[in-house]
Amino acid sequence: MHLVQQILFILLAAAAIFIFVKKASFIKKNINLGRDENFEPHPDRWRNLLLIAFGQKRMFDKPLVALLHFAVYAGFIIINVEILEIILDGIFGTHRLFAPVLGGFYSFVINVFEVLAFLVLVSVIIFLIRRNVTRVPRLNMKELDGWPRNDATYILIFEIVLMSLFLIMNASDKALQLKEYGHYADVKTNFFVSGIITPVFQNFNASTLAGVERTAWWLHIAGIFIFLNYLPYSKHLHIILAFPNTYYARLKPQGKMVNMPEVQKEVLYAMQPETIPADAATEEHKRFGAKDVMDLTWKNLMDAYTCTECGRCTQQCPASQTGKLLSPRKIMMDTRDRMETVGANRDKNGTYQDDGKSLLHDYITTEELFACTSCQACVQACPVLIDPLHIINQLKRYLALEESNQPTEWNGMYGNVENNFAPWKLSPDDRDKWAVEMESSS
Repeated sequence: MHLVQQILFILLAAAAIFIFVKKASFIKKNINLGRDENFEPHPDRWRNLLLIAFGQKRMFDKPLVALLHFAVYAGFIIINVEILEIILDGIFGTHRLFAPVLGGFYSFVINVFEVLAFLVLVSVIIFLIRRNVTRVPRLNMKELDGWPRNDATYILIFEIVLMSLFLIMNASDKALQLKEYGHYADVKTNFFVSGIITPVFQNFNASTLAGVERTAWWLHIAGIFIFLNYLPYSKHLHIILAFPNTYYARLKPQGKMVNMPEVQKEVLYAMQPETIPADAATEEHKRFGAKDVMDLTWKNLMDAYTCTECGRCTQQCPASQTGKLLSPRKIMMDTRDRMETVGANRDKNGTYQDDGKSLLHDYITTEELFACTSCQACVQACPVLIDPLHIINQLKRYLALEESNQPTEWNGMYGNVENNFAPWKLSPDDRDKWAVEMESSS
């Protein structure tokens, strides 16, 4: 019987890993759709990784929510260390393989896991209430209708089930130890949290208890494998991508825009025609700005997959606060949705076949983009260093430079910059006349 269970476990684990790797490969190819962007090594990258990803520094502008989130994050990550023991038990047909090795310390480790599991349960229940009962505004905006809102609820319920199975597994295990039933008698543990509910199971006969413990064990590890493969389809992929995303976050000052080499080259040619190479006419034209996801950088696309949909960016956006159509969260969600569509098209046809759609216009409208004031509030608010403004600016550049599509009020300024090298309708030769006039009047 043990051999059959071992084979079933190995097949289940292999299938889960295969499916996850396949989807992870799809996401990686989607991110690589973007243009190259180089990131030089820098000590601040490790600082961001430790403080922002591990330490969740930016969450603590809302201390209570931050503590609850940290409990879920730390609890879920640390508790899953016990997956290593479960996997080894499943492969080798053993029971609590580490108990004899760790001795009395084993009970301490499991008790830490149990306290964390209890904190996860409490925190997740509070999060469910905030989303579905008190209905926090930023978690119930229109862009979350349908799957995004359901996704958040499903994952919270899933975490409740997994933590409950973990505690039930331990409680029934302890009850079997007290009955000195089979191999359970070989392990002596003192469970701090599940020990509270152990008396509930003590009236069961030993064979029924063994069935409860095995069922909880199988459902717990199967649930972990299901959760693993749910992540790539969910906003909760940030559990994984938050770490590389914070490491590769741009270190530039927030107010500094990224120049486009293509635009700089055109300006150079305009100001110094003698620098135009002989083969300039045959050079392939690269789009100024971005129309579709392929025109963005791979970091922009990683940002989109990392988005937690927490809405802090939209909550802080002054355009959104004043009733404008712009929502930085929606910008990231739309970018991810477009990537998924393009990726599916690519895999179906071998290479991407034009579907007549693009990120700009079909997913994100000009009204949304023109509402952006480039104030950086969304960038400052993001807990995992996502930069929605960089995507917005690239789309606006395409509108201005490729489509000549912008509010009419901007046209005069663009013409002045092009002709007079300043936003004002003054010739460069006349720019210092005010000083001469002041001197003559004095």
